[in-house]
Amino acid sequence: MWSSLNKWLWQERLWLPPNYSWAQLEDQDGVVYAHPRDMLAALPLALVLVIMRFTFERLVGRPLSRWLGVRDQAKRLVKPNATLEKHFLMEGWKPQEPQLTVLATQCGLTLQQTQRWFRRRRNQERPSLTKKFCEASWRFVFYLCSFFGGLSVLYHESWLWRPAMCWENYPIQPLKPALYYWYLLELSFYISLLITLPFDIRRKDFKEQVAHHFVTIILITFSYSGNLLRIGSLVLLLHDSADYLLEACKMFNYARQQQVCNSLFIVFSLVFFYTRLVLFPTQILYTTYYDSIAKWQPFFAYYFFNSLLLLLQLLHVFWSCLILRMIHSFTKKGQMEKDIRSDAEESDSSEGEAAQEHPQLKNGTAPTDGPRSRAAMWLANGHKSAT
Repeated sequence: MWSSLNKWLWQERLWLPPNYSWAQLEDQDGVVYAHPRDMLAALPLALVLVIMRFTFERLVGRPLSRWLGVRDQAKRLVKPNATLEKHFLMEGWKPQEPQLTVLATQCGLTLQQTQRWFRRRRNQERPSLTKKFCEASWRFVFYLCSFFGGLSVLYHESWLWRPAMCWENYPIQPLKPALYYWYLLELSFYISLLITLPFDIRRKDFKEQVAHHFVTIILITFSYSGNLLRIGSLVLLLHDSADYLLEACKMFNYARQQQVCNSLFIVFSLVFFYTRLVLFPTQILYTTYYDSIAKWQPFFAYYFFNSLLLLLQLLHVFWSCLILRMIHSFTKKGQMEKDIRSDAEESDSSEGEAAQEHPQLKNGTAPTDGPRSRAAMWLANGHKSAT
């Protein structure tokens, strides 16, 4: 059964243009071609990258965060309550008011006390600024090294400047060692991102991020197996060109260095829009849709590869909308306050509770222990709501 499945999967008509066979892509006379089995080395390398990441975050990321002034907001612990904790873990983080009323009655608490318990409990689960900074710093280092490493690999290649050259002599295109190692590193990195998903910060675009990682892994594996490395390398380089700017922007945002963050955000937005919404459709998608079949009839790999690229473009549009929302906020407030994909920490009490529990004094002075006073102390200590 396995032999039959393997034979069906590697049919030449699925992977190669008409009139080409796997025998033509066998290594001979010192000329090496891409083989699907080469990508198996990405699995152990992905585990190595996971170890490197946690080591980097501990030995480099945390000290760097302290040096840049990243400070975690103090979180008030909740009083142990088995009933509320069970509901929090089993039913959800944000119960509706009818559920809150029932829980308050069961626990002998007021509705406001129950609401406050859930707010504090949610805040306990939210990641600290230090954790966010460490995660961003690791990705920044990788994307930066990957982009400039890839640029050095492709700089002297004709297809970098003329994407139509990706199809010259295709699929009989020998594999260059530097391109193989860069491809292997990129695949290993995205596999490592899937491995660490349970430990990473869960943002609002979590599903889109998972879809992006899977599409990228399939694209890298498929393009390597079908000897589509030239066009695949352009896709990788184009994406890395903006990713390291985003991570740098996050790092300075967490460090409260807003002027640097704002400047990087503007540069990132321009690079992202140009590479993802201009270059990608007009250069990458155009050449894969039209130039790739100038000499052959469409075949399965043509449809499959272009479908993945189109799905990637849809994700580009989705993230472009998020960036435009951030730009709108940026133009209104004059600074990028937070990543809209992240949940901000909630205040310890709602406005209604604050008015009830800490009313304004008659002489116009605010109570010293109210939420405004706490917010002022956080700002004075270099804190603000988590991003």
